Amino acid sequence: MNARFSMRALRLPLVAAAAAAALALTACAGTGSSAAPEESGAGSEDIGLMTPGTLVVGMNLQYKPQMFLDGDTPSGYDVDLLNALADDLGVKLDIKNLDFNGLIPGLQAAQFDMVSVGLGATDERKKVIDFSRGYVPYATILGVAPGAARGETIEDYNKEGVVITALQGSTGEQLVRDTFPNATVTGFPDQNAALLEVATGRADAVVVEDYILAEFDRANPGQLEALDLDEPLSLYYGAWGVQKDNAALVKKLDEFLCKAQNDGTLEQLYTKWMAPTMPAMPEGC
Repeated sequence: MNARFSMRALRLPLVAAAAAAALALTACAGTGSSAAPEESGAGSEDIGLMTPGTLVVGMNLQYKPQMFLDGDTPSGYDVDLLNALADDLGVKLDIKNLDFNGLIPGLQAAQFDMVSVGLGATDERKKVIDFSRGYVPYATILGVAPGAARGETIEDYNKEGVVITALQGSTGEQLVRDTFPNATVTGFPDQNAALLEVATGRADAVVVEDYILAEFDRANPGQLEALDLDEPLSLYYGAWGVQKDNAALVKKLDEFLCKAQNDGTLEQLYTKWMAPTMPAMPEGC
């Protein structure tokens, strides 16, 4: 998430945190498996966990539906996937909930074993932490009113007189300018306002991430739908961040993610929490 007030904030470049050692961590109640490490044979000591038998994960639980607090209980796509991971490793799950900008400094300061917050594996971040393979896709799509008469292709919306909305200052807004140069882009400081502009007929389409449109549809059923394009306007993947040089944990995470990708676990959780259709995941499993 770029200059965004939604999940796009997850992809903001981190501001250097000089006070990393003084981070105030809010520990959520342990979630997930309570199985002892020896029950799965995973051997937590062999994967570099700070506390054998416990996987400590840093998160920012304010991005529904991917990760959020349901009352006092961590919930969402990431949380369900982490519970499955903990079960697979045979360890307990301990979630630490804190501000996004403290996550990478906290990981560097060994406050937790890994970070689960949809991080993009940028070259800059790779200098200070390691990454798993992608575990969550971020697909940008075109949202329209049901039965929209403009058409069903990008070319149909790349015309004079077409108005397309997006979150102001976001990568989505720039994507509109690049993909639909002949249309008029209208930016809104609030994501919901950009969606409502289309739902109420004052604009023709909105460029938005698929899970944000799905969340809007849950609250406002039948008002918007994704245009059925051959492929998303853009697609990339969030990954798990791990303490630098903990190759053993990265290997275990990649093995788990490949298994979850191949057996349908990722798709089942994605369609439960995020959006009706899961985009293609990275190859290599």
